[in-house]
Amino acid sequence: MTLINNHSFITNFKQNNFLNVFPFSRYMNIEALINKYNVPGPRYTSYPTVPYWKDKIIDTEKWLASVCETYDNSKETGISIYIHLPFCENLCTFCGCHKHITRRHSVEEDYIQLVLKEWKIYVNALSTKPLIKEIHLGGGTPTFFSPENLKILLDGILKHSTLSENAELGFEGHPNNTTKEHLKTLYALSFRRVSYGVQDYNPKIQKAINRIQPFENVEKVHDLAKKIGYTSISHDLVFGLPHQNMDHISESIRLTNLLKPDRISLYSYAHVPWIKGVGQRGFKDEDIPKGDEKRALYELSKKLLLQNGYHEIGMDHFALESDSLYDAYVNKRLHRNFMGYTTNTTSLMIGLGMSSISDSWGAFAQNVKSVKEYTALVNENNLPVFRGHFLSEDDLFIRKHILNLMCHFSTDIDAEFRNHHFFKSILKKLDPLQQDGLIEFSSSQINVTELGRIFIRNICMCFDIYLDNKLKSQNTFSKTI
Repeated sequence: MTLINNHSFITNFKQNNFLNVFPFSRYMNIEALINKYNVPGPRYTSYPTVPYWKDKIIDTEKWLASVCETYDNSKETGISIYIHLPFCENLCTFCGCHKHITRRHSVEEDYIQLVLKEWKIYVNALSTKPLIKEIHLGGGTPTFFSPENLKILLDGILKHSTLSENAELGFEGHPNNTTKEHLKTLYALSFRRVSYGVQDYNPKIQKAINRIQPFENVEKVHDLAKKIGYTSISHDLVFGLPHQNMDHISESIRLTNLLKPDRISLYSYAHVPWIKGVGQRGFKDEDIPKGDEKRALYELSKKLLLQNGYHEIGMDHFALESDSLYDAYVNKRLHRNFMGYTTNTTSLMIGLGMSSISDSWGAFAQNVKSVKEYTALVNENNLPVFRGHFLSEDDLFIRKHILNLMCHFSTDIDAEFRNHHFFKSILKKLDPLQQDGLIEFSSSQINVTELGRIFIRNICMCFDIYLDNKLKSQNTFSKTI
C-alpha cells in the first residue's frame, strides 16, 4: 500500500480546502479559522461544566432528594447506571481518566462490595424497584476484573432492580486482557455492546503513550465478540497523539476498516499535563501535532471512514447505518451525558464507584476521586459525593440548547428562546461565527454548517453564561481543535 506523504498532504490540505470535503471557497482561509477558534474550551458532556459547579461541598441530603424527585417523575422511562472500575495494571500516558494503577488483583472483591453498598444506598431511597434502561462499565480498565467478579457485580446490581426489555448494556474492553470468558460472561448478563480502546496502531506512537497492542490482539477480541453475538462493537481511535502523522492515521484507519466495527469514536487527544501530571509528560510538547496539522489528521480519517460506509454522528463519532447510534441520530433521539453519546435518553443517571458523576437532570454530583476516600465514606454508609451543582432555570434553558447543538447540530429559536433575557447576548456572540460561515440562521432555527461542525465546541461556548475569559485563559480546558 502506498502511504501519504505527510508534508505533501498538509500542503494539499491547505491549498485544496480539506480535499474538497467542504465548500470552503466561500469562507476565509481554513488555517486562519483554526488559529482564530482553537482556544481552550469545554467538551460539554454537561452544562454547566464541572469547573463552574457551585457546590464545592455538596449537601448529600439535598442531592438524594433531587434523585428521588426525578425518579418519581420519570420512573416508567427507566434510569441509566455508570459504574467506574478504576484499576489499570499500567499507566497509558495519553489517558485523562481517573484511574488507580496496581497489579494487585486482590483489590477487585473489596471494590465490588463497595459499589454494591453504594448502589443499595440509592435503592433504599427510591420509592420503587428501579427499571434499568442502560448500564455502562467504564474505567480505568473494566476487564482488569475477572469474569467471575464482574458477574458478582452485575448480579448484585440487578438483584435490586428490573432490566428493561430494550436496555442497552456496554463495557470498555482492553484488547490485551479481554478474554473469551469476559465476553461470554457479560453476554449472558445481556451485554451487547463492547468498546475496544485502539488509539493508533503505529509502534512508535504506542510506545510513546505506553499502550503496546498489535493489530492481531484487537482482531482476536473483535472477532470473538462478533462470533459470540455482540451487536455493536466499537473501536476508540485518537488523533493528535505524539509523533502521529498522515501515514500513521491512514494506516490505522485502513486496519480499522478491515475489521469494520459498528461504531468508531475518533477522539481528539487532550494534552492537559497540568491536570493529569507526569502521565502526560512521557514525550515532548513538540512531538504533538497542533492546529491545522492536527485537524488534517481528523479530516483524512473522516474522508476514509465515509468512503467505507460510516456516517459522522455528533462530535468525534462515526457509525454504520446498521448501528443503533446512526438510527438515533437520524431520528433525533441521540443523547449526550457523562458517558458520551447514547441512544437512550433518561432523566436520571446514577454514577457508582470512585470519581463517578451522577445526573438527576436538576443536579449533578461527583464522587470522591481516590479509592481510599471512596472506601472510607461508603464503609460509613455515606454517599461518597464531594461536589456538585443544582441547576437554575437559566441553567436548564442553556443546557437544552447546548444538548441540541451537540447531538443534532441545530437548535430551535422558539418563543421561549426569543423572550429569554440571554437571547440578545447569545446572538451577539454568535454573530462572528455566522460571518465566518460556521452557523446559519433560519426564521426558527440555528443550524451548524458542515464547516461549523469542526468548531461545534466554540459554537456551544457562545451559549455558556459561566464561561469567562479569565478561566478560558487558564489551564482549565483542552483546546477545541
